[in-house]
Amino acid sequence: MQRNGVTIVGVLLLSVGVLAQQGGQSPEMRAAIAKQVELEKATPKLQVTEEILNLSVPGHTIGEAVGVAKNSKGHLFVFTRSGNVGPARGSTASQLFEFDTSLKFVKMWGPDNYAASFAHTVRIDKQDNVWMTDEGSNMIVKFNPAGQVALVLGRKPEALDYLERFTEEGHKETETPAARPGVFNRPTDVAFDPEGNIFIADGYNNSRVVKVAKDGTWVKDLGVRGSAPDQFNTPHAIAADSQGNIYVADRGNRRVQVYDNNLNRQRIIDTVGAPWSVCVSPGPTQYLFSGDGNGKIYKTSLDGKLLGWAQTGLGHGQTGCLVHELHCESESVVYKGDCSTWTVAKMTIKGAAAGTK
Repeated sequence: MQRNGVTIVGVLLLSVGVLAQQGGQSPEMRAAIAKQVELEKATPKLQVTEEILNLSVPGHTIGEAVGVAKNSKGHLFVFTRSGNVGPARGSTASQLFEFDTSLKFVKMWGPDNYAASFAHTVRIDKQDNVWMTDEGSNMIVKFNPAGQVALVLGRKPEALDYLERFTEEGHKETETPAARPGVFNRPTDVAFDPEGNIFIADGYNNSRVVKVAKDGTWVKDLGVRGSAPDQFNTPHAIAADSQGNIYVADRGNRRVQVYDNNLNRQRIIDTVGAPWSVCVSPGPTQYLFSGDGNGKIYKTSLDGKLLGWAQTGLGHGQTGCLVHELHCESESVVYKGDCSTWTVAKMTIKGAAAGTK
């Protein structure tokens, strides 16, 4: 089905809801939100046609579609929270589905694998390797194009330890353990520079970005929780451009921090609301697309100038996670994984702000 735009009433109601939540925000955060509202008023709207894809898997339900990506053959990969077996530390609430160019189901990737606990994102590199980042298991798994496991990063906390320590003995985890090499704590996303180095947003608890060599060797990490430059408050997504610059969606701080591929900070982009996902479009002139959980899509130049924005995803009930992952097929076609409405949408962007006539 298709949705062409949203009603003015719907946008106004959403804006009122955002402003109503500011009572619990710091003065700095309220000022940032107000600045964003004024920026959007002064910026052209993107013309977006939103097509909800008809995806069906025999014997399964497309659950929360938190991850979406495409390979070089045009096949669509959807990482979903759709399993329901096991306790929190041993769950299997992750299923990775592949669909062909006609959206016909092809297969499930990595069925019953140890890292499939709580899905977060899926990415595909230039060699068509498929990478799943699983927040629940604290693991990132690389599958080669044949579907075989080629690399595993991180390690899941043992279910036995969790059951003994917290369930049987009644311990409580009062603070996040210190971050250390080789171990992630609720990681969120992965990206790759032209040399094949791996960059991981890590994540909900560790509040840092990690660089790993293409062979899996730990190189360095940067960041702690905070709001100063090089600090993060829920780095929720990550992307790279053709020059190897790394874009970290610092969601809780309402900004994207940009680094070179040695994690030296280049600039900060604060024109995209609270970024839940980021992707960089291919082609000779690249653009940064960012999505806010409230359904807003932003298009900026790589230096952060806001070129246009659009409201998407309204009219289906939940509104807290309307954008979870974006995949940039081009500057005019962007795919959106939506965990509020359990859908994947193809968004076609037209108009002067999208670079088309």
